[in-house]
Amino acid sequence: MRILRVNLNGDFNEALLEAINVLKHGGVIVYPTDTVYGLGANACDHHAVDQIFKIKNRPYAKPLPIIARNMKWVKELAFVPSKLEPTLEEIWPGATTVILHRKSVIPPIVTAGAKSVGVRIPDHVLTDKLLGKFGYPLTATSANISGNEATGDIGKIVESFRGQIWKPDLVLDVGILPVSMPSTILDLSTVKPKILRVGPSKPEQLMKLLKIQ
Repeated sequence: MRILRVNLNGDFNEALLEAINVLKHGGVIVYPTDTVYGLGANACDHHAVDQIFKIKNRPYAKPLPIIARNMKWVKELAFVPSKLEPTLEEIWPGATTVILHRKSVIPPIVTAGAKSVGVRIPDHVLTDKLLGKFGYPLTATSANISGNEATGDIGKIVESFRGQIWKPDLVLDVGILPVSMPSTILDLSTVKPKILRVGPSKPEQLMKLLKIQ
């Protein structure tokens, strides 16, 4: 598990290239988001995603959320009802994961065999550049062992994985993230939209979505 310290106020292109090299070879990285640190692998690569479950000791029956760079990406990964698109554009980028019907490009291991997938567009400069250079969506589950609390404290994350058999290949350490709750989860895969988890979000936009039938 290589730890790479990254200065967000400087040139972190080399760190991005190293992360992309890991991802292209089916590896797993720890990366910062606008909520907590995430555990990332190529969400379109079955074998890479499998590593996430092993590292987290996560049951395969629990689906993984993913992140995309922009709305164009989201529409390539999932079916987005046209009437919802304007409000989603207002919510994203931001800390709201939206459950939509997935397209076949997302392997079933990501969604535990379900027809829907949780996706969001994070609001973080490093993550945006990483997605742009890599070109594929990433898994976006929190960087912790299943059952443990998600955190933005990179020291705690590194320590939790250090003694494990399965661990991330690379950690992008940007320091301790601002305190934040995990993302809001909004289910738009059913007839009536519903909020499954409340987190940092834009309440007025969420209310618009919940009123759409």
